Amino acid sequence: MSVRARRRASLVRVALLVPPGVFVAVFFVWPVVTLIVRGLHWSGSWDLSSVLAIVRDRSLRRIAWFTLWQSVVSTILCLVLGVAGAALFARFRFPGRRALWAALLVPFVLPTVVVGVALIAVIGPGSFTGVELTGTIWAILVGHVFFNYAVVVRMVGSAWATLDPSPYDAARMLGASPLRATLTVTLPTLRTVLLSAAAIVFLFCFTSFGIVLVLGSVQHRTIEVEIWEQTTRYLHLDVAAGLAIAQLVLVVAVLVVFARLQSRRSFAVAQRAGREVARRARTFGARVFVVANLALLLALFGLPLGVLIVRSLSTPEGFGFGFYRSLSSARSGTSGFVAPIDAIGNSLLFALATMVIAVVLGACAAWAIAGGGGGRFADRLSGIGDTVLMIPLGTSAVTVGFGMLITFDRPPVDLRASSVLVPLSHAVVALPFVVRLLVPAIRAIDPRIRDAATMLGASPARRWRRIDMPILGRATAAAAGFAFAVSLGEFGATAFLARPDRPTVPIAIYRALGRPGEWNLGQAMAMSTILMVMTSVVMIVIDRLRPLGESEF
Repeated sequence: MSVRARRRASLVRVALLVPPGVFVAVFFVWPVVTLIVRGLHWSGSWDLSSVLAIVRDRSLRRIAWFTLWQSVVSTILCLVLGVAGAALFARFRFPGRRALWAALLVPFVLPTVVVGVALIAVIGPGSFTGVELTGTIWAILVGHVFFNYAVVVRMVGSAWATLDPSPYDAARMLGASPLRATLTVTLPTLRTVLLSAAAIVFLFCFTSFGIVLVLGSVQHRTIEVEIWEQTTRYLHLDVAAGLAIAQLVLVVAVLVVFARLQSRRSFAVAQRAGREVARRARTFGARVFVVANLALLLALFGLPLGVLIVRSLSTPEGFGFGFYRSLSSARSGTSGFVAPIDAIGNSLLFALATMVIAVVLGACAAWAIAGGGGGRFADRLSGIGDTVLMIPLGTSAVTVGFGMLITFDRPPVDLRASSVLVPLSHAVVALPFVVRLLVPAIRAIDPRIRDAATMLGASPARRWRRIDMPILGRATAAAAGFAFAVSLGEFGATAFLARPDRPTVPIAIYRALGRPGEWNLGQAMAMSTILMVMTSVVMIVIDRLRPLGESEF
């Protein structure tokens, strides 16, 4: 590549990084910094005592310690159960495998409020199991496993499915049991993937909000819930700022580790990529393993979601669609006399706007990160951009939402009376997912095809239309669907930004849960079921656009 062409490629990559960079700076960095600055400058002078209060205050120390240890325990449980699930999909073929692989994504993208409602139906007051765990640490742990199990299975299973089976088979021939061969041969090979999955799960559990809010109690509050309490109930911005700083420092540290593990993982998996090696279970032990894992999936996911559907149809007047019909009634709806059915329309509209914003900006960022040429400067700048764009993934949605509320509250940018902040906040959350999905697809394009088209006289526009777009079409559709699903389920930031007369479905569900009466609980069940169905359809379509074994992150 000539110096002129290299310089042009560098300018293009830098220019593509500008729109997503400006967006993240305006709608993520600015609000978070504003919240922290206002909290530390609350009395007109700088006061760092709120940061030190986390160390000095006994209750805040207890909250921070609980957040840390429950995240560690949740991560360990997810790894233990998730590795077994990854082995199920990577090593064995069974009827419905592809459909079940797609369905695993549904709990991950379901709103945490819906997850809480589904689990309440099984382990809450009046559940048919007779077990009541709500308000205990056990309910929170179950909720986190329910929510993050798919992360481990999809990440580890994707890499496991392409491993060369020869070392494992050799260990078996030498007399090792299947368990010992897996522990001594397979899992050490997948070490970096396991660490990456653990980092992501820890991040999600550490910043958990909806699960703890719905299933926890006053004694079981995480930093995320405490930030929400301090800002909405007590208006202690200084304490919230101190908690946000502590949380952000740890999140950035985890993301830096994750980025390094991801680079090592990509190289390792690429060296071993090959054909899929899943086989039918032929021995008695293999059949027991498959049946046990399928039973776990049924108990962990099928039972709560199934009970949720049944409860949504069990009205005081008998089995039927009474709760669903009542969703069109404003009188029996959520606060503000808004019919719950209107919340569904609001969620779909916000999700559509989020999808457009996230895909356009994510495509620019992905091309800047994965595009070739430009020299070391462009590569380093794109690498920094890649890390920065990942930070919103693990940052408190509560912090982002409240930061937006107090940042854009005065002229010339007064958006408090507008609903535009809702899709903008959702796009901040969805953007890292879109980038993660598009970057591998762009890197998979063989540059020799582009070079050949250029030598044959194709213009850049025609090369883009005839080569790049057909290859990236499926990945772009998958990224769009994922952004749409993420927006449908977002709750933390929306709790601050949604107008009373334009609630989303997660907000309407939470409001219904907070109102007494069997019909309000039934409406929450019905709305949760509707949202579950919408999310399931979106995720199944996404999975059809990707082959089994392709990584999600």
